Amino acid sequence: MWRAGLLQLLLLWVSYQACAGVVRGRVTGPDKAPLAFANVAVRNTTQSTATNEQGQYQLRLEPGSYELVYQYVGFRPHFATVRVAGGDTATTLDVVLQPESYQLKEVLVRAKDRDPAYALVQHAIEWRRYHRAEVAAFTARTYIKGLVRLIDVPAKILGLFKTDPSLKPGVIYLSESVSELSFRQPNVIRERMIASRISGNSRGFSFNRASGRNFNFYDNLLQSGFSERGFVSPIAQNAFLFYRYELVGTTEQNGQPIHKIKVTPRHRNDPAFSGHIYLVDGAWRLHSLDLTLGENSGIEYVESIRIEQQYMPAPGRPDVWVLQSQKVGMTGSGMGFKGSGSFNAVFSNYRVQATYPARPAEKEVAATTKPEAPVTRETVAEVKKQRPSLPNLRRRVREQVKAAEAQPEAVAGVEPLGRGEVLRIEKGANERDSTFWNDIRPVPLTAEERKDYHVKDSAEVIKRSKPYQDSLDRKRNELGPVQVLLTGYNYSNSFRRRYLRVEPVFTQLQYNTVEGVVLNLEGTYTQRYEDRRSYSLTPALRYGFGAQLFSPSLAGGYTFRPLSFTRVGFMLGRTIENFDPASQLTPFINTDYTLLRNRNYAKLYQRDGGELNFRHELVNGLMLRTALGYADRRELQNHSRKVLVDVPGRAFTPNVPISDELPDPTFGRNQSLTVFAELTWQPGQQYIIRPDGKFNLGSKSPTLRAAWRQGISGILGSDVRYTRLEAGIKKDLELGLFGQTHIDATVGGFVGTPRLSFMDYRHFSGNLTVFAANFDQFQLLDYYRFSTRQRYLEAHVNHHFNGFFLNKIPLLRRLKWQEVASFNYLSTPAVGHYVELGAGIEHIFKLFRVDVYTGLRSGQQLSTGVRVGAGF
Repeated sequence: MWRAGLLQLLLLWVSYQACAGVVRGRVTGPDKAPLAFANVAVRNTTQSTATNEQGQYQLRLEPGSYELVYQYVGFRPHFATVRVAGGDTATTLDVVLQPESYQLKEVLVRAKDRDPAYALVQHAIEWRRYHRAEVAAFTARTYIKGLVRLIDVPAKILGLFKTDPSLKPGVIYLSESVSELSFRQPNVIRERMIASRISGNSRGFSFNRASGRNFNFYDNLLQSGFSERGFVSPIAQNAFLFYRYELVGTTEQNGQPIHKIKVTPRHRNDPAFSGHIYLVDGAWRLHSLDLTLGENSGIEYVESIRIEQQYMPAPGRPDVWVLQSQKVGMTGSGMGFKGSGSFNAVFSNYRVQATYPARPAEKEVAATTKPEAPVTRETVAEVKKQRPSLPNLRRRVREQVKAAEAQPEAVAGVEPLGRGEVLRIEKGANERDSTFWNDIRPVPLTAEERKDYHVKDSAEVIKRSKPYQDSLDRKRNELGPVQVLLTGYNYSNSFRRRYLRVEPVFTQLQYNTVEGVVLNLEGTYTQRYEDRRSYSLTPALRYGFGAQLFSPSLAGGYTFRPLSFTRVGFMLGRTIENFDPASQLTPFINTDYTLLRNRNYAKLYQRDGGELNFRHELVNGLMLRTALGYADRRELQNHSRKVLVDVPGRAFTPNVPISDELPDPTFGRNQSLTVFAELTWQPGQQYIIRPDGKFNLGSKSPTLRAAWRQGISGILGSDVRYTRLEAGIKKDLELGLFGQTHIDATVGGFVGTPRLSFMDYRHFSGNLTVFAANFDQFQLLDYYRFSTRQRYLEAHVNHHFNGFFLNKIPLLRRLKWQEVASFNYLSTPAVGHYVELGAGIEHIFKLFRVDVYTGLRSGQQLSTGVRVGAGF
């Protein structure tokens, strides 16, 4: 018995000794102020962490002796040896970091020399291509903490709309996530989120994405997510056109000179950063950086963005460096709101597949001197002669990527994920308990964060309860004149996930010459479920007082497979339709032009019948849409000639479209039975898989479309017989600082000798008003004149310059206006070649766009016009 007891005690002692211990403490500066987000790493291992906003850190380590490295941008690294005991013990080690002393070298100045920082940065530019590709593939663990605070909250937004009662000053978003991340060149990132936590929402999943917003300053251009244009990296190939540089000084760390360089935009409104970069002499790589974007940089919605990054040597390959941590902080205000946010990421457990077995050499390597030794200043021209030789760089990258993929357990990463899948949130990721988070969380929570978790998690049951949800809904559901007249009324039953939307009088009350004054009562009832299934019903009661015509209808749909976006829908009843179903002539625009300008552009007909439709994603990126419809269609006449402003000499026209191909579009009454099918495909589409559904992110590839519409005669009295085939392509081209181009082209036609009415023709969305409902369509084309039953080619090209020219004009760049150019093209046998050329300005008061167009037909100018619409 005593031997069994001794053995049990021995096993307990071994287990106790094997249990990891914790090293914790506080990192401060000499003034005892905490250093938020300082890096703490275990030397010669893959383990690292960062301090929180109070300077506190923690590391969970197996028993043993370790050397810790404490780093903070602008401070001298600190090394400390610590011994970790077993048995879940805690060792406290507080550290005070000293500001780094950057000394300027004594240099021999030559004529026409610039600040020595330019030559140092030129070295980094010459090596940029190598550093961007030096890692062919890697895996790592990523911890991200996101925190958003509201400082001020208005009672009403813009003085009109009541603020949601759940929005109050304080922390409104606190979330943590842990992911396994893999990367392979050129930029394939896959991520598996294994743990997710949101304060006050145990059922939710974090929005944190390690692959979502990683700023790679070895790229020429970086996207912030808060501007349509990109921002130039301080070491981009053309960086000297956008930056001024100043060498603050040089220090030595681990035997390597580190240069601190101040960077400022060359011009006030350049798309460039301000702050400091730290370069490693000889290696010419980024050691760390602290950069800021302000309002003058062209960012929208926020006032400032601050990015801090720290790099470190990769485990096993000290000549290859990887990102150790990244902090992105934001401040902003607008519409009475004021707030701040931060997203902090820590990378650890790296496994790296390097592109080269060793670092390449420069063509001519200058001798490295000690910081205190006098030197002759290098020039940029001399640096360019030392450009490194990188033979077969792309081939080597491909070879090492293949080598990584051959070892999925070692380097290739997060597998198996679907093709195009960039993030998968594991089922149960939001069910991790506090013990799990205490063990895995590398950055300790602050007192504020602990309190937020405690208060919100404790109150979650209450907030999900019916009485609490009903109390918020009572506030949300209050009816006011703004909702009735302009925005519409939304009624919520949040506890049961039931919602009702009633359209505003702004859209319910209309006027046209066919029906006279129209009252179109319409509302949408929606029922949602936690698994993202939903159904909706939209009844509409329309009555035209002039024609005494009542038009009731009901539409609805049910999304029952969210993972594949599968939805079945229907429409039943009577509707009043425009001959062009995609017309830009909205009821509001038509009402305005009819009552105030005596222009009854809209031509309408009555449609009684129904439709069944279906949508399903067959495979990733390939979407199928089908519809089966039957309609009894009747011609309508004008029943009203009332106006508010009578324009002398201008009379209303009959409710008959004017068409070049069909001189007499009247049809009396007919029936149609049609079948429609459409396939859209976006190759390489990226997506996110969560336990509650799939979220498509798009891709850089074009979207291809093929459609078939068939009119079937002889069934249910159908009078139409035709086949229309159509193919299209959409593509967005990113042209860097020069902006983006959007291309949308369609080609199609009718097969054989079709038998159809004018509403079955292929229409082209035109516009004869000053209001542009859609700037991606024709703006001077008549609504129906060039509609066709033959072959056609339609193309629309819009290029958004994103301020490329106006930002260079001192008096205009403060307005943040942006230029845009348009090209619209149509070809049919009847029209020949029709072209529209447009130029305009968008982001006027951040909301509007104004364009000037000219139209040409077969080289002859037809018309010009100004169009105003939304452009933000």
